[in-house]
Amino acid sequence: MTTATDTDVARTLRHAAIRATRAPSVHNTQPWRFVVRAGGLDIVADWARRLNVLDPRGRQLMMSVGCAVLNARVALAAAGRGVTVERFADITRPDLVARIMPSASWTPDPVLARLEPSIDSRQTNRRRFLDEPVPEDVIEVLRAAARAEGSDLFNVTRDDHRATLAVLSQLADKIENADPGYRAELRRWTSDDPRRLDGVPSFAVPHVTGASRDELPLRDFDTRGMGWLPETTESSSRQCLVLLGTNADSPAAWEQCGEALERVLLEVSRLGYTSSPLTQVIEVPRTHGALREELGLRMHPHILIRIGKAPLTTPTRRRRLVEVMAVEE
Repeated sequence: MTTATDTDVARTLRHAAIRATRAPSVHNTQPWRFVVRAGGLDIVADWARRLNVLDPRGRQLMMSVGCAVLNARVALAAAGRGVTVERFADITRPDLVARIMPSASWTPDPVLARLEPSIDSRQTNRRRFLDEPVPEDVIEVLRAAARAEGSDLFNVTRDDHRATLAVLSQLADKIENADPGYRAELRRWTSDDPRRLDGVPSFAVPHVTGASRDELPLRDFDTRGMGWLPETTESSSRQCLVLLGTNADSPAAWEQCGEALERVLLEVSRLGYTSSPLTQVIEVPRTHGALREELGLRMHPHILIRIGKAPLTTPTRRRRLVEVMAVEE
């Protein structure tokens, strides 16, 4: 017999799943599914949506799912629910990334709860950032957010490190763009159709004419020459750049870093800033290895983030709930 309390829990879990769909994902692939079941929410990786050329190991897919897990945790904390989270709890189901269960034994996390409004304001912003430094106290908040999720945040401040990032990022971008398979995959996940519910839309990317003046290249998503944003982006090694990573390099570590990434990004938005990923240097094994060596990193870096201030862009769309969410009685 279903009680009023059971119904309330199910409603709260469904809301958490809806908020989880607002998480960022690589190329806006949205590689996840959500199952609301008695007493819990299962968050499942959808491997059919992996980028086989860009992300053959599934690192970015798993980070994307980790971002969704964090959003669900934030939504439940804001709803006044303490939770327990089991990650990779079933060895027979490697696609089951996390099971989140409300628990009366745990109190809701107020630090997570305050991030709930930022789920809607967070966005990947590929515009030109204002020439304003990001204060150290903001960096400390972001570093604490990463640590709270078991990850490390490395603020790139030294001139030689910035120069290294610029050189390696340019090399990685060149290597990727020389691969026909990479370019074909990029075309599949970009669109100028405003009705499409996944992928990177033309209204969210700069128009590419060769006038961007990027020292750190943003990925060229303008595959159809229809980008709406201004062509001059001036992504620079002088801007605020942080690397996020973990001690391990495994699916569990990638998911963990995804939760840390979303927590950092929500804090970025809460503090009045915006961000964009610069991941080419991480994706190419040659430049990834050189980055660790030349910056003397002990952690495995999983993403490079540019942080600053810029006018907001139009939010990207999400797939219909019927495609990503199921409710089991």
